[in-house]
Amino acid sequence: MTIIKLLKSIKTDENGASAAEYALIVAVLGAAVVAGALAFGGSLTTAMTNTGTAVTAQAPAAFP
Repeated sequence: MTIIKLLKSIKTDENGASAAEYALIVAVLGAAVVAGALAFGGSLTTAMTNTGTAVTAQAPAAFP
């Protein structure tokens, strides 16, 4: 196979395009999952801090 035939076959082959599209979809979904986890993690930290503060305020003074 000559170089010209190889380049023409690569140009018309659409399998690589499909793989690239799937990779782009996976990357976008992955970024959305990471963003959601970061947002939820921040709210979870705030909720736990508030709960700890409330429990500490209600604990008897003899309880360390």
